[in-house]
Amino acid sequence: MLVKRIIPCLDIKDGRTVKGVNFVGLKDAGDPVELAKRYSDEGADELVFLDITATKEKRRTLIDMVENVAKAINIPFTVGGGISSIEDVKLLLRAGADKVSVNSSAVRRPELINELSSIFGNQCIVLAVDAKQINGYWKVHLVGGRQKTNIDLFEWVKEGVARGAGEILFTSMNHDGTKDGYANRALMKMSKLVNVPIIASGGAGKKKDFLDAFRLGNADAALAASVFHFKEIEIFKLKLYLRRRNISVRF
Repeated sequence: MLVKRIIPCLDIKDGRTVKGVNFVGLKDAGDPVELAKRYSDEGADELVFLDITATKEKRRTLIDMVENVAKAINIPFTVGGGISSIEDVKLLLRAGADKVSVNSSAVRRPELINELSSIFGNQCIVLAVDAKQINGYWKVHLVGGRQKTNIDLFEWVKEGVARGAGEILFTSMNHDGTKDGYANRALMKMSKLVNVPIIASGGAGKKKDFLDAFRLGNADAALAASVFHFKEIEIFKLKLYLRRRNISVRF
């Protein structure tokens, strides 16, 4: 049985960790380095760091902060935000990232996935997809959810994997920050379309939401932010809960 992963997410804006609802109404959630160390110590399997305004502000991810987070943790570390070139990835890997997440830049120029995968390996490339269900159809959004496209979520995920993405990080904008559970139907559909790990994101509010993401959504990992930042759910207790329900997790 494959081990399921629990992944805290640090959304970074102006050097601070922030969290909102449906991608808006951002509130301060603490110092990124302190939170990262706490999660590493508490038993998180991986950490995701997303510089959420890098694309909008047309700049690179905050390299110094990536270096500081990498020094504070001993778990795999994925970094995203404003990545649009081979050089960007080289800088982040040198700074301590294990994987990189591409989103808007990959939609605008899909060949970027091929280029990065061929140089760094598909295990290093995470395709992050922010999507919103509108009138029954899931549509991809760019620039931190600010820009709607007519691209179908599932078609884009299939293309991304075909081009060399080694993992999918799917965030449901409808569910983000609501604490009403993950988009499990969409996750299950996605899991049947591609043969790479899928990270569920958007909607965690209670322990059962994680269980449902694994059982109903067939996700390989579940990502969450505010429930961990504000200590509403403790990672160790969450893993105990999951193990008692026959979900394989790592301690």
